Amino acid sequence: MPKLISSSKVHTIPKVNDFVIKFANVNGSGSASANNMFAKALFRMGIPVSPHNIFPSNIQGLPTWYEVRINEAGYLGRREGVDLMVAMNEQTIKKDIDSVVSGGFILYDSSKALANELHRDDVHYLPIPLKDICLQEFEKPAQRQLFKNIVYVGALSAFLNIDFKVLTEMVSDQFRGKEKLILPNIHALELGHQYASENFDCPLPLQLKTSDKNKSKILIDGNTAIGLGCVYGGATIGAWYPLTPSTSVVESFRKYCNRLRIDPGTGKKKFSIIQAEDELAAIGIAIGAGWNGARAFTASSGPGVSLMQEFLGLAYFSEVPVVLFNIQRVGPSTGMPTRSQQSDLLTCAYASHGDTKHILLFPATPKECFEFAADSFDLADRIQSPIIVMSDLELGMNDQICDTLNWDDKREYDRGKVLNADQLEEIEKFGRYLDSDDDGIPYRTYPGTHPSKGSYFTRGSSHDAYAAYTEDGNTYAEMMDRLTKKMITAISYLPEPEISETKNKLGMIYLGTTTSAIQETIDSLGKKGISLDTMRIRAFPFHDSVADFINSHELVYVIEQNRDAQLKSLLKIECNANESQMHSILSYNGILITATHIEADILASMPELTITESLPA
Repeated sequence: MPKLISSSKVHTIPKVNDFVIKFANVNGSGSASANNMFAKALFRMGIPVSPHNIFPSNIQGLPTWYEVRINEAGYLGRREGVDLMVAMNEQTIKKDIDSVVSGGFILYDSSKALANELHRDDVHYLPIPLKDICLQEFEKPAQRQLFKNIVYVGALSAFLNIDFKVLTEMVSDQFRGKEKLILPNIHALELGHQYASENFDCPLPLQLKTSDKNKSKILIDGNTAIGLGCVYGGATIGAWYPLTPSTSVVESFRKYCNRLRIDPGTGKKKFSIIQAEDELAAIGIAIGAGWNGARAFTASSGPGVSLMQEFLGLAYFSEVPVVLFNIQRVGPSTGMPTRSQQSDLLTCAYASHGDTKHILLFPATPKECFEFAADSFDLADRIQSPIIVMSDLELGMNDQICDTLNWDDKREYDRGKVLNADQLEEIEKFGRYLDSDDDGIPYRTYPGTHPSKGSYFTRGSSHDAYAAYTEDGNTYAEMMDRLTKKMITAISYLPEPEISETKNKLGMIYLGTTTSAIQETIDSLGKKGISLDTMRIRAFPFHDSVADFINSHELVYVIEQNRDAQLKSLLKIECNANESQMHSILSYNGILITATHIEADILASMPELTITESLPA
């Protein structure tokens, strides 16, 4: 067999720690474990890596892809084009091969001949008879299917120069307590490594080199970080209804509660997780727990948030603390449940009927998922209102490299304005919705605090400062004005936007997972002589600095992942921003936006300006 099956015309530029590898598999084939092993092995080698799982919403049979970007410079957003394709799905193999860049590599199962129409003369082919190897080495059909994936990881270790010891250690860690599985998995790795080494020139021009870029870093997904943040934030109640991609938030919360919320003396659980009959019931349970003084949350996605609208309005108007984690996915309706988008901004900012406004937090990394989750319970108690943390599937379900998670053990929870029995004794008449401090935030009590004082009727209908029912229009207007003042006060407690400003005439505004592509975009445009200021929004309602940023630039690119420019709409509504000052850059195909996409749109808009106008003043 020739050492490398390719045309003599193929030219491959050698790359070290800077390429994209993509695995094309069939859902339900057991490939997820092998592909995750590959990405985590690179992380353990200290190489910056960013995996993106693209999977179908059915249980088994449809195509699934696992894309891994490797970049020593730390550009870990998605990159268009594939350098090495592991093509394991006959259904998509034509499309998969076509996505490989010229000079790239295609690893495929040569147990079956590759059709003529799948041959390209500008790429390298790496044929390995994976099925035949597994038929010869493993007796059980289930093992043959599963170990086929492990064999190609072993081959990649030879092709890319992966530290084989790291892989074997990972197998030992993964199957600790199931020792019978360790040796067969290591054997499968060895089979792939041996075949690649004996039949091809290894390593390829695409190579991996041990690095130190991951020092003090961890690899974690956003939903896991949220679940842990809920524990540290003091949550004891999680109410939910299963919905992709939010389910793992509660699963993570359960896992960490079973480790950290068990009474050491009695062994009793100090938490409660309730699976409700639907999303409306789930948030109702959380609101009831919050009213009673517990820290409670629910997690959902767009369809569930749609069902929660009425109760969100109740919590806003009756001023009950509750936290909602919205892991956004593609809509409308069922949409694409396993694809990512930032399309619930308007829905959540003004959720429910009537004049309502909610506090939104926009994490961009798993570390911020942890921090914002913990902070959200302080905010909910302090502001006495729903807090909605706006993550998405990309952040929630994909592992990302981030700084280690830290917690100050001396930190005390901010329970806000809660009156105790002694304080109630000093009050002649308790006004649940009375603005005593002129900040819009009233005082509240927990049930049972005092035998005769501090009680009130919680209602979703119009009420006065003492919680008494009223249909007097002027009194209602006074209550609504106080809620407006409360939201203005709340801004001072919210995370401020991150601004990088050097007085350029052009700027860009973005939030959440769009952040992953921004630095790469800025650096690439900088090489072309184009410089932009940046602002990452981290919370809504907006700080004054958001409007100031827009007004200080001739043109601002608003970059977001939805069709209808929802962030730009919020900026126009809340900041009175001029339409002509803002240019939308939109991506809504369900896949994480890339720097190439953003840069192309910016460059296409340049005829309206000139390059010199975008240079620093």
